[in-house]
Amino acid sequence: MPKVGMEPVRRKALVDAAISAIGDQGTLAVTMSDIARRAGVSPALAHHYFGSKDQLLTETMRSLLRDLRRDTVSALAEADDPRARVSAIIRVSFHAGQFAPETVAAWLAFYTEAQRSEAVRRLLVLYARRLHSNLSASLSLLCPKAEASRIAEATAALIDGLYIRRALGAAPLTTERSIALAEDAVDAALARLENRTEKGPVT
Repeated sequence: MPKVGMEPVRRKALVDAAISAIGDQGTLAVTMSDIARRAGVSPALAHHYFGSKDQLLTETMRSLLRDLRRDTVSALAEADDPRARVSAIIRVSFHAGQFAPETVAAWLAFYTEAQRSEAVRRLLVLYARRLHSNLSASLSLLCPKAEASRIAEATAALIDGLYIRRALGAAPLTTERSIALAEDAVDAALARLENRTEKGPVT
């Protein structure tokens, strides 16, 4: 029988081990035995806590999202105006922890898995909606809501695209360069809107 109080510790160890295994293999085609070995527990105990590998992998995705949400909430708490909140969201998206090799591999593998797994697809949709909502909420204090939503959608797409390009090594993008590109896009969108507003009502 598992020791009382050990379940949260072992569940986290298994999630961390899953990220490590995915990072090493670059795919979700990892075995429960490999994950359990990395976590220092038996495969039977891993099944006891999660039931199946798919359930463990889904929880691993949730863990990545929780980490990202925690970092976002912390960054937003330190921002003192709407534009600074947008910048905080952008910075968190390119935080060094998000580019740890095993984390990158896990995110990319989950994007692929979403093509066949409804559970993973729903979690990625949740991530996309949360990113858009956070950006839109701050931008709506700087411009009309419809425009805020449009700029948020474009910014979120740029963030995801830059992350994937950098993760795949498709472009020599540093963290600073990625942040600067996203910031420039937001500044340009707000400037265009301001120019349109000066010329007449936004339609």
